Amino acid sequence: MKKHELDLHDDDKPIGRILSRREVLTLLGGAGAAFFVGTGFKNLRIGQATSTATPVGTALPSCVVKPAKTEGPYFVDEMLNRSDIRIEPSDGSMVEGVPLQLVFQVTQVNGDTCEALEGAQVDVWHCDALGNYSDVNAQGVDNTGKKFLRGYQVTDNLGTAKFITIYPGWYRGRTVHIHFKIRTDPASDSGYEFTSQLFFDEDMTDKIYAQQPYSSHTGRDMLNADDGIYADDGETLTLDIVENDDKTLGGYKATFYIALDLSTTPVETGNAGGPAGGQGGPGGPPPNGTRPSGTATPTTST
Repeated sequence: MKKHELDLHDDDKPIGRILSRREVLTLLGGAGAAFFVGTGFKNLRIGQATSTATPVGTALPSCVVKPAKTEGPYFVDEMLNRSDIRIEPSDGSMVEGVPLQLVFQVTQVNGDTCEALEGAQVDVWHCDALGNYSDVNAQGVDNTGKKFLRGYQVTDNLGTAKFITIYPGWYRGRTVHIHFKIRTDPASDSGYEFTSQLFFDEDMTDKIYAQQPYSSHTGRDMLNADDGIYADDGETLTLDIVENDDKTLGGYKATFYIALDLSTTPVETGNAGGPAGGQGGPGGPPPNGTRPSGTATPTTST
């Protein structure tokens, strides 16, 4: 057992283990997979067998409370209710980048059962293809007043919230990531709030970053393995990206399954993820290229 596992209290430990979309499809197979992915979680007992549409003896994935991560300095509570967050509301322009359809499948743990979490607000925010956030003045770019790549959706009766965005770019001191926040009652101080980050496979990132406009932003200085926020449990938050079957939109698609234990307070992990504000460390950028040639040393969080 790893040292950090020994340090966890029982109620900090994840319930079950994380399953990727591919593992879910493999587990459920055929009609069962179509039910699970197409309609989302309803009331699913942890470890119970699926309905008769699924082969006998096939167990459902475990309910899993995934690790909370630091919010970072760039969250702005825009309260912007929209699914397609690529649009800049001030002028109707669309952010350039490879389309990414991002689906959240949110459940809550109730004893030994996963229940769809309806009515939760899911906020998403991340940088553009060149590493810049909207509505902040940071990294030498003043985007104050703009709202691109920010928005929220409310989960439906199946616990589903869907977004259309782009594959994010990078900025100094951090690996590639998307921020998200789930709130049961945003207007109340007593509502449940869970904040974390999503990560990406390095090979997929290399593939995307070979294309414009990403390829014009060179000198990336941080990989997943070197990012303090990704460290230890980032694999459980890494999206399984597949080609989008929506040919009109194109690009890629990812479904993120998450179960929340509303009876506990999330504890953030991995707070050493690069220089504060994403400004990068001393010594200037590495030579131009997709991946850094050396190992970066994380310092503080972003």
